[in-house]
Amino acid sequence: QVQLVESGGGLVQAGGSLRLSCAASGRFFSSYVMGWFRQAPGKEREFVAWITQSGGSTYYADSVKGRFAISRDNAKFTVYLQMNSLKPEDTAVYYCAANLYAPTIVRTQYNYWGQGTQVTVSS
Repeated sequence: QVQLVESGGGLVQAGGSLRLSCAASGRFFSSYVMGWFRQAPGKEREFVAWITQSGGSTYYADSVKGRFAISRDNAKFTVYLQMNSLKPEDTAVYYCAANLYAPTIVRTQYNYWGQGTQVTVSS
């Protein structure tokens, strides 16, 4: 069983930066594609970014491309989301997710989820 715990959320002014972390338990972290999703009130949970098992490939939603960067450290069983140039529309609960199969933007194809961490960007 895999457990994911996000941290690093908080309140930041527009234009600022935050770095989210997702710590994974379990023995097979390097076997998972990892993704970040976010959900704002009244909206569907939406894809943000994914990274392949060894970190060789990444992909971003258009809304965050050029501002966010996903990375992972398999030795530390951790995936990160560096968020720069934050905008009020980035305000959401951010979720870390693990996928046992192939990279995808589809939330239902991820097998494990963290509890989420709140990111609030003020204007």
